[in-house]
Amino acid sequence: APLTALADTFLSVLPSGLSTQHTQSTLYSYPAFMMAAHTMGVSAPAYSLNAKSSQMRSATSSARASSSSSTLPARVRLNVSCTASKASIEVTPKQIANLKLRTVSGAAADSNKALQKLQALTPVNASGEEKKSSIMALGLSVHACPVEFREKLAIPAEEWPRAIEELCSYPHIEEAGVLSTCNRMEVYVVALSWHRGVREVEDWLCKSGGVELEELRSHMFLLKDEDATAHLLRVSAGLDSLVLGEGQILAQVKNVFEVGQTANGFGRYLNGLFKAAVTAGKRVRSETKIASGAVSVSSAAAELALMKLPTSSYDDARILIIGAGKMSRLLVKHLASKNCKSMKILNRSLPRAEELVADFPECDIQVGLMDELLPATEAADVIFVASSAEDPLLCKAQLEAMAPASDKVGGVRRLFDISVPRNVASDVNEMETAHVFNVDDLKEVVEMNKGARARAAEEAKDLLKQEQGSFEAWRDSLETVPTIKKLRAKAEDIRTDAVEKALKKMGDDLPKKQRQAIEDLSRGIVNKLLNGPMQSLRSDGTDARQVQETLVNMHALERMFDLSPQETAAHVWTEGKMPRDRKGNQ
Repeated sequence: APLTALADTFLSVLPSGLSTQHTQSTLYSYPAFMMAAHTMGVSAPAYSLNAKSSQMRSATSSARASSSSSTLPARVRLNVSCTASKASIEVTPKQIANLKLRTVSGAAADSNKALQKLQALTPVNASGEEKKSSIMALGLSVHACPVEFREKLAIPAEEWPRAIEELCSYPHIEEAGVLSTCNRMEVYVVALSWHRGVREVEDWLCKSGGVELEELRSHMFLLKDEDATAHLLRVSAGLDSLVLGEGQILAQVKNVFEVGQTANGFGRYLNGLFKAAVTAGKRVRSETKIASGAVSVSSAAAELALMKLPTSSYDDARILIIGAGKMSRLLVKHLASKNCKSMKILNRSLPRAEELVADFPECDIQVGLMDELLPATEAADVIFVASSAEDPLLCKAQLEAMAPASDKVGGVRRLFDISVPRNVASDVNEMETAHVFNVDDLKEVVEMNKGARARAAEEAKDLLKQEQGSFEAWRDSLETVPTIKKLRAKAEDIRTDAVEKALKKMGDDLPKKQRQAIEDLSRGIVNKLLNGPMQSLRSDGTDARQVQETLVNMHALERMFDLSPQETAAHVWTEGKMPRDRKGNQ
């Protein structure tokens, strides 16, 4: 990455306080600078700068590098000046042996706080080295992002393999997985360099959803390593759902795992993580009472509709369901449990709708095709929309042309849109005779039975800690694999060198049989000597204490046999090397 791009990165995250004359000078190690930039960028970026074109939206910029060296400096000095009309940055590389992070100006308080936050977020292993690859979770959820924005980035399940392949085409993303539901859009990746991985995922999200980076960051969450794994386990257990403990999310997490088995880019780490998430979700539901009384989105919609009806009964309401997929099937099930026995279902094809009729013989279900949409809507008082259409099916103009709903429901037609993207235009709420509710409105249902579910959630947290500990232990156990390979390689080099010297001293006329005997003898000695060290490096990852002992043994053997440390991202940056991507480019 050229130094000009580095300057552009910093300018894109200038604190909002730099609206008038301001100057600051700060000394960073390069990797820490890049990560600190991300930390500050998540909070409140003042300007938006495209690193490729170097054109600011509301300011101009210039970046100058005092060194033309192709290698990356171990440190960079940033002199930033910003006025209301101009922003400039000077980057001066300095090679300094002491890599301790420090600021050189009291005016850099914001940057210093960002670096402190960065240090707290950056995990190290037992030898003090940064982990080479990080598991990251980036995404949007119903808790902090409106449905209007989430629907722009929603990815249908059949498109997940394509999304995984596109993400893994980036140079620093090794594995990827996508979890896209009506309440969340989350991307899980294993990245070679976490700060570069974040930028690449952000780039993909912006391109995929056609959104601006600044807007994306205002809604997006970012979690790393243990925080990311803990989040997925909470999601699978239903603790992060809009309706606490709902069971539909576990099936969706399981679907990600199943799709990943055939997707190119869903690798060993994410395979293990999602497998652990499915196990955790099952344990929480079987060992706690969090599932009792918990509802899915479809169930919450049926319950919310009942709450909004004047009589709190479906007996006097005419029901229409648009769509005949999984959501509609669950909807029919929950409507039937609330004594709603009569309804009509519209779908693009009749066979799927007729299957629903056959599965619920106790209900009086009529079916029709989508060309009946407008007359069927006019004949209904309560409409549930759960189709997979990408554009709105109903809007204000269409509903205004219809007769009002029956007097038994107060003359108001109520629409419950549980589709993502939404299938009912929001302008419907401008009418006095109609009102639309979407998935965000289900929060009203969440408040019901909250106490019992909260107590069950506390019990579930202990189970999730156990499952996360097992996963982290398994993940840590994989750290010994490179050490095992390096130890064997070093032993083989020593053995080969010793045998070659011995054979040269014995002369060229040594019989082939005796040469083979020497080879076999040397291999036998090496294998017996390595047997103990190799056993101390093996762990199946099921026992966290055993894994920790294995890691201690690993670091001891690396020091004892002078094994070169694995080249992590930290080693590459601090040694002033430029990492290469999969294509061999710097």
